[in-house]
Amino acid sequence: MHWTKKDLLGLEYLSKEEIELILETAASFKEVSRRSIKKVPALRGQTVVNLFYEPSTRTRVSFEVAAKRLSADVINISAQESSVRKGETLIDTGRNIQALKADIIVIRHSASGAANILARNVEISVINAGDGWHEHPTQALLDIFTLKEKFGHIQGLKVSIVGDIAHSRVARSNIWGLNKLGASVTVCAPKMLIPPGIEEMAVKVTYDIEEALKDADAVNVLRMQFERDEQKAFPSQIDYFKHFGITQERLEKAKKDIIVMHPGPINRGVEISSEVADSLNSVILEQVTNGIAVRMAVLYLVSQTKERKDEDTD
Repeated sequence: MHWTKKDLLGLEYLSKEEIELILETAASFKEVSRRSIKKVPALRGQTVVNLFYEPSTRTRVSFEVAAKRLSADVINISAQESSVRKGETLIDTGRNIQALKADIIVIRHSASGAANILARNVEISVINAGDGWHEHPTQALLDIFTLKEKFGHIQGLKVSIVGDIAHSRVARSNIWGLNKLGASVTVCAPKMLIPPGIEEMAVKVTYDIEEALKDADAVNVLRMQFERDEQKAFPSQIDYFKHFGITQERLEKAKKDIIVMHPGPINRGVEISSEVADSLNSVILEQVTNGIAVRMAVLYLVSQTKERKDEDTD
């Protein structure tokens, strides 16, 4: 099948076939990272703008490396250093970037739906690099890609997502993607960190970490976002680790080959022990490597939509 979407805004909006196309494309691009010269000319002559309204290390650098390996020109814009500080709106910023003849905007924003708003108001492609508590599609895609590499399939896998579910765009994107590909998803966290109605997303909910780990093929450990605890309702870091932390002792009661994942940044001794994070079960650094291939795939696919549109115009 051909990719037909101008943008990548979230996995909620993708079909199973579209997700599989991204994963297949990523697999072909992963080989590029093994070469002595890690470049292909797929996006030569195109400009990718990383527009980040929130701090980011992994995602921004990963998109930058992915774009450069596709031979694109890359511009990084931080909101703290842009005209946003002078009152410029998101739409005006996007239209100005478009007027500079950029081809793709990669946006990270604190407001849920920001990427969708931008995409509706510019003609160039928009890729959502995380918007509020809504979605983080490329993180979920690299998580799923890593699972597929390890197990050879997604259908039938049991995946537990543990941590701050309520504030996690990563959890939402993973749930959408894993469900569409046939995995079974369990979420586990303290009650105040499980959003109401999440069962409607076809997930199992448990407040018992041992139950979440018992039959899981993989556990995706989320960072506790204590900075969002405005009402001081979260458990303390010590209490959280005691009741929900992924420790070697807990892992020994799970499947021997359980995969441990984390989108980063890791808070060692809060959601996961150093022993587990650095263990043979951990694929955390592999996720980082796979993120480049997945983001190369997404950049390439949305660029192909523009090329087909230009050909139709000609």
